[in-house]
Amino acid sequence: MILIVVKWHVKPELADQWPELTREFTEAVRAEPGNLFFDWSRSVEDPNRYTLVEGFRDDEAGRVHVAAEHFRKAVGQMPDWVSRSPEIIYVDAADVDGFGPMAEVQPR
Repeated sequence: MILIVVKWHVKPELADQWPELTREFTEAVRAEPGNLFFDWSRSVEDPNRYTLVEGFRDDEAGRVHVAAEHFRKAVGQMPDWVSRSPEIIYVDAADVDGFGPMAEVQPR
């Protein structure tokens, strides 16, 4: 599995619109056959920062993702929406195929 985490610093005047601005891209990525998850979260400390957590089945799924037209379109638009370059973590976790249960916290 490829795990990618990206911090997006959105222009303050666009922060509330971010989910709508990225909706088409988000839906297209989630429809990719090799996508495992593609989830946005908004920071509770900085309302202008969103974190994207994305997972892809393998390297090939990642290559398909960055070659897709919706990816090229999004990276063409996003520079107008951000206040600085996104920060990224990319991990190739070959022995992992997705989320598992956390043993330390169980519902009562």
